[in-house]
Amino acid sequence: MFYLSIAKEVLFLLKIFQMVNIFLLSIIATNVLISMKGFNDESFFRKYQFHVGSIRAGEQIRMVSSAFLHADAVHLLFNMIALYSFAPVVTETLGNLSFLLIYAGSLIFGSLLTMVFHGNEYNYRAVGASGAVTGIIYSAILLYPDMTIGIFGVIPMPAYIFGIGYLLYSIYGMKSKRDNIGHTAHFGGAIGGYAITLLKDPMLFEQSTFMVILLAIPIIILFIMAKMGKL
Repeated sequence: MFYLSIAKEVLFLLKIFQMVNIFLLSIIATNVLISMKGFNDESFFRKYQFHVGSIRAGEQIRMVSSAFLHADAVHLLFNMIALYSFAPVVTETLGNLSFLLIYAGSLIFGSLLTMVFHGNEYNYRAVGASGAVTGIIYSAILLYPDMTIGIFGVIPMPAYIFGIGYLLYSIYGMKSKRDNIGHTAHFGGAIGGYAITLLKDPMLFEQSTFMVILLAIPIIILFIMAKMGKL
């Protein structure tokens, strides 16, 4: 009876384990642990934050490491809740490996676009997983543009409207520079999520042609404005 009880408990734990996405939890755990280290160790925080001057001096690791640091607990919590909310849409549709690819790719896109727009601002600093998380959000929106998103948890809005509005707001933030939010990293992450999702699921070009074009409009606007020197 003892061994039967143990076997039942093991099976129960295995079922729970199968319900938990270990890939998603690993990313969240990594963000939490590294951010906590940064909260309690200023030298560690400064060594791995996004800093243009240091990156241009050869410390490219900051382009990745900064995405696992956060300014404070609220910043960390907000990003992780957003990731936890949208990641299942991507993992259940494209699989875990594609999810990891989109997350990592969006992180890199966010950092690269930040360097494009702020590469001459040697004192520019930033931290946060927002670029990677925004990539996952935009990927989920591209996959299911008609799903409903609850703004502030209460205001229902079609996902595609939220996605387009968010990127247009990011362009405004990039242009106005009135806050300390890394709008450029957010936008770069969205580009990464958009592009990699289409590469992983090219059938979207045929199945959701209108939405693919519609969700590309803010990206096109960004590059036109950049070309015209409006940013």
